[in-house]
Amino acid sequence: MRALRVLKEADLILAEDTRTSGKLLQHYNISTHRQSYHKFNEHAEVERLVERLEAGETMALVSDAGTPGISDPGFLIVRECVKAGVKVECLPGATALVPAVVCSGLPCDRFAFEGFLPQKKGRASRLAALKEEQRTMVFYESPYRLQKTLEQMTDTFGGDRQAAVCREISKIHEECLRGTVEQLAAHYREHEAKGECVIVVAGKNEKRNSKEQS
Repeated sequence: MRALRVLKEADLILAEDTRTSGKLLQHYNISTHRQSYHKFNEHAEVERLVERLEAGETMALVSDAGTPGISDPGFLIVRECVKAGVKVECLPGATALVPAVVCSGLPCDRFAFEGFLPQKKGRASRLAALKEEQRTMVFYESPYRLQKTLEQMTDTFGGDRQAAVCREISKIHEECLRGTVEQLAAHYREHEAKGECVIVVAGKNEKRNSKEQS
């Protein structure tokens, strides 16, 4: 309810995709003016937006899915607002990160969030650097790269490393598969992945029976 109130009262809603956000806003009869704010224009727009905030306007930032700033646009404008002394509030909301860690069955008292791996250059070296990581690791991944990523993790971490793939969290086709990275890679060789994916991987010293995770 607080989020709906803020979106109604704001002078401007910055949206990653105004069409996507527009569907939800229309459902709640929210007619606040919207402006696109995404990774391709945030550097060009941020200074002007902060100036408007300093002049007294109120803005709300929303992303297509999850929480702004978490592998989505948001960090840049928050940083500049903090520098300028503009008040920033974060409203609790949906994020795939925490539900995935909890549902994985892997230790979640300490974990490392890695977001998206580099798409090309630096991908293998980033995984290699995490080989000795003892905390549970969390990655976001595209369904188109999921199977390849699991195969790379098998090569780097070892095929018996426990993991989970959580897809479409909070949506109608939500799914969480658990097993070793090798088992999960084999599964997605046979089954096409769809939707938003989160990979949760056990840290190096986590010894779990694969049957307990299945």
